[in-house]
Amino acid sequence: EVQLVESGGGLVQSGGSLRLSCAASGFSLDEYAVTWFRQAPGKDREFVAGIDAGGSTTVFADPVKGRFTITRDNVKNTVYLHMNRLKSEDTAVYYCATTDRRVPTKWEPQYDSWGQGTQVDVSS
Repeated sequence: EVQLVESGGGLVQSGGSLRLSCAASGFSLDEYAVTWFRQAPGKDREFVAGIDAGGSTTVFADPVKGRFTITRDNVKNTVYLHMNRLKSEDTAVYYCATTDRRVPTKWEPQYDSWGQGTQVDVSS
């Protein structure tokens, strides 16, 4: 069974850090770009960050540039979202997703496998 499982969410104070994990099972992540999206209450889901299959190219949404990084460990079949200097506006459910492309895209319909999401709450 192809599955993505996010973990690492939780409650953190503004200015703090969290590391989210996206672990894949049933397939190997190393052929695919992986992207993080998030959905805040009452808002549409939005692109956060993506990493290409080789791990050499990353892209970020403007609100998180300079604060978030994305890395991958293809041996562990896991992608990480490192979130620093968190703000209350980062509060959301964070989802990871894969596409059969090797480079990430911000366009959601390109993604065919999604995790169940992990909640991040940032208190001000």
